[in-house]
Amino acid sequence: MFDGISTQLLMGQVLIGLINGSFYAMLSMGLVIIFGMMHVINFTHGAQYMLGAFVAWLLLNHLGIGYWPALVIAPVLVAISGMFLERVLLRPLAGLDHLYSLLATYAVALIVEGLVRYQYGSTGLPYQNPIPGGVNLGFMFMPYYRLWVVVFSVVTCLGTWILIEHTKLGSYLRAANEKPQLVQTFGINVPKMMTLTYGFGVGLAGLCGVLAAPIYQVSPSMGSSLMIVVFAVVVIGGMGSIIGAVATGYMLGVVEGLTKVFYPEAASVVIFLFMTVALYLRPAGIFSGKEQN
Repeated sequence: MFDGISTQLLMGQVLIGLINGSFYAMLSMGLVIIFGMMHVINFTHGAQYMLGAFVAWLLLNHLGIGYWPALVIAPVLVAISGMFLERVLLRPLAGLDHLYSLLATYAVALIVEGLVRYQYGSTGLPYQNPIPGGVNLGFMFMPYYRLWVVVFSVVTCLGTWILIEHTKLGSYLRAANEKPQLVQTFGINVPKMMTLTYGFGVGLAGLCGVLAAPIYQVSPSMGSSLMIVVFAVVVIGGMGSIIGAVATGYMLGVVEGLTKVFYPEAASVVIFLFMTVALYLRPAGIFSGKEQN
């Protein structure tokens, strides 16, 4: 098709890019929600993503609970642990310089990853594919599970954006972020709302972990190796923009996949090249000002 590059190879890399982009988008969206509503740069996000995958693995291998129940149970458990973390660690740091919460969440991420590595080792653990097989499209083979991940990610991102931007609950959240004292005069418990917001954001990370478990091996480092890319996606899209995080996540996932076809040597740095250019041309992010969180 392009100087000897087959259609099958090209479309296969687009599919891989969409899958990676699905995780970039969902993880970035969780980060943006937490930062936009709480002004916390959550470095624990990668560890919470990893915990989602490990909880799913533990449910399957120790309790016989399969993928579909785990898709609900694991994110809820990760969200509960996140709400506990917010109450005991992040809330006392509220009002202080953002550096304190950043360092605190980074320390928690290292502790969680270290404990999981100590208990289960560094070797990746396989997770059974819940939707085996696929469909032959003629120019490529489309695995059913990977198609499910992309579709589920799009629906989740769209639903979350609608919840935050176009519902009364979302209005309360944005108002609590901008004018908490005013919102409290209407009888709304702002601290409790912030706790639930943090739980929702990290629950998205746990949900991503469950989705990732059948594709990537479950390992303690699976979150830390991914989060540097996710933070770059957030910076490019705009720290306060949900739609920016989602759109940029999918776009850069596809760009990264295509780069592996046309210039493989640059595949590992292309996202950071985009980030450098974006910071130079639009430091607040390419989608900054498109919405109000």
